[in-house]
Amino acid sequence: MNNTPTLKLSREQKDAVFSEKSKPVADFSFNATVADVFDDMVSRSVPYYEEMQRQVCELASDFAKPGTNLYDIGCSTATTLLALDELIAPEVQFIGVDNAPEMLAKARVKLDAAQCRRKVELQEADLNGHFSIENASVVTMLLTLQFVRPLHRGRVMKSIYNGLQHQGCILLIEKLTCEEAIFNRLYIEHYYAFKKRNGYSETEIAKKREALENVLIPYRLEENIQLLKDTGFRSTEVFFRWYNFCGIIAVK
Repeated sequence: MNNTPTLKLSREQKDAVFSEKSKPVADFSFNATVADVFDDMVSRSVPYYEEMQRQVCELASDFAKPGTNLYDIGCSTATTLLALDELIAPEVQFIGVDNAPEMLAKARVKLDAAQCRRKVELQEADLNGHFSIENASVVTMLLTLQFVRPLHRGRVMKSIYNGLQHQGCILLIEKLTCEEAIFNRLYIEHYYAFKKRNGYSETEIAKKREALENVLIPYRLEENIQLLKDTGFRSTEVFFRWYNFCGIIAVK
């Protein structure tokens, strides 16, 4: 079996969602316009995206157990599920969860075209409302918790914890804020420089920042770790860090 997962990103449509200077800025939404360009958007907006995915898939394969479920919460266009399919035994059931029907439609197209080794179930669910999982050995949650209202994050994490088996794990990727203003400023500057290197203009960067302002609410690393510990996870560790992006694994 190939031990290096292949990211199946569809980049034929380039992200230009925030390129029009005169277009008014609304709150960011994972609508049909974003879904059409999401794979390009995330690959150009998230540093070391492929490496993050590779590490998540490797760690998930360490914990996934036959006869259990693997949930990808915030599965978007199924990139992670497709990479996981190459590493994890077909006896593990995959369930992708997202609140955007347009994302799930893109995910289904990619999954059907890829001829996965298992049937993947896709569920539409709003994490700000009722949500539950069951019989899970692994939960992946990449750049998703940051979009859940802080008021609901404890409940969401408890629902995940309750649905995990003993010694099951959750794998989080989150954008962070820092307690010290100097580091916040430096990390954001370096992040915007990264986006410029990937072809985004000053206008696009500024407009997307405005669109995300009331939608993406990052925690400090310590707050994320404390949330996991308060939920009941017995072991937590950082497995990835790049300025204001972080990967965390927690084991029940």
